[in-house]
Amino acid sequence: MQIKSIEELKKIREKSLKKVNLREHGEESGDQIEVLVGMATCGIASGARETLSAIVDQVSKENLENVKIIPVGCIGYCHSEPIVQLNIPGQNPILYGKVDGEKGREIVKKHIKGGEPLKESIIDASFDRA
Repeated sequence: MQIKSIEELKKIREKSLKKVNLREHGEESGDQIEVLVGMATCGIASGARETLSAIVDQVSKENLENVKIIPVGCIGYCHSEPIVQLNIPGQNPILYGKVDGEKGREIVKKHIKGGEPLKESIIDASFDRA
């Protein structure tokens, strides 16, 4: 990609900063949705970087400002990496397994935005947070 103007460069910078800020901070509010992506060695070896990038990109594309994306360590389900835990206020956390980039985008579109969990990819939806 060749950048042809300073304005084009500024737009690219703004878009990139928005993704970084979303990944690091999210938007603070009472209805904050948290997306935890397992980024321990087992997750990274299974493709969690692609998963994290796809989720960040899709949340940005959908302009979802109440979603905070958090890279975390081991979640404890190494056999099902990459793992994504979805924490929606007022609901039990849902743990998705074997989440590649495409499945990550689908979680954003169908579950976070549409309210429809991807039942075939859920590995645990019954645990309580301590």
